[in-house]
Amino acid sequence: MSDLDESRQLIADACRVLAARGLAEGYLGHISLRVDAERLLVRCRGPQERGLAWTTADDVHLVTFDGEPGATGELKGWTPPNELPLHTEVLRAHPDAQAVVHAHPPAVVAADLAGLGIRPIVGAFDMPGTKLAAGGVPVYPRGVLVRDRRLAAEMVQAMGDRPVVVLRGHGLTSSGTDVPEAVLRAISVDQIARLSLTIASAGGTLRDLPAEDMAELPDLGGAFNHATAWRHELARLG
Repeated sequence: MSDLDESRQLIADACRVLAARGLAEGYLGHISLRVDAERLLVRCRGPQERGLAWTTADDVHLVTFDGEPGATGELKGWTPPNELPLHTEVLRAHPDAQAVVHAHPPAVVAADLAGLGIRPIVGAFDMPGTKLAAGGVPVYPRGVLVRDRRLAAEMVQAMGDRPVVVLRGHGLTSSGTDVPEAVLRAISVDQIARLSLTIASAGGTLRDLPAEDMAELPDLGGAFNHATAWRHELARLG
């Protein structure tokens, strides 16, 4: 397989992971990966759309940041997602970001609308997620389709220097140095949102992890937090 073929398969697998985790149960959502300064691979829309759970490498195509076909003349019968600018503006604004995930997790939408922010309420339950939440997960307060660079720039401004942003009444956008990191961050945000809703519905009060406990959380390294976690997600697909 060529590098591009391997990347297409990676994105397809990642889309299926999002669906399996309940972050993109229907046909809405997409993942992209930067190829170079002018192009990215992205899950596109085709004539036989079936949803993210059934994504294959054939659904992933090379386009420019302006949504034009890559040098290989791709996109015959396929179209980039309407929200391609959501991906490209994050990549333009965050040079370290190589991958972008956009999904519609119901729990994330519900928690935000209920006034429950993504906070570091857990500890060793999900250490990367706790540290992500402790750094802040901002909210883009407009429930719009991020279909052009103007709206995408608004979203990126709300995102600031954070790798994840919640989109009110819409979903979330997450980024990472690779596809697995961007997906795993989205999963962590979703897990915290689910727990927050459960706690609130039980009449509980959300409390941030105490500082002394936060200081005790070790960094188990990328081999465990990312590589092992990603193998687990792929294994869950069967």
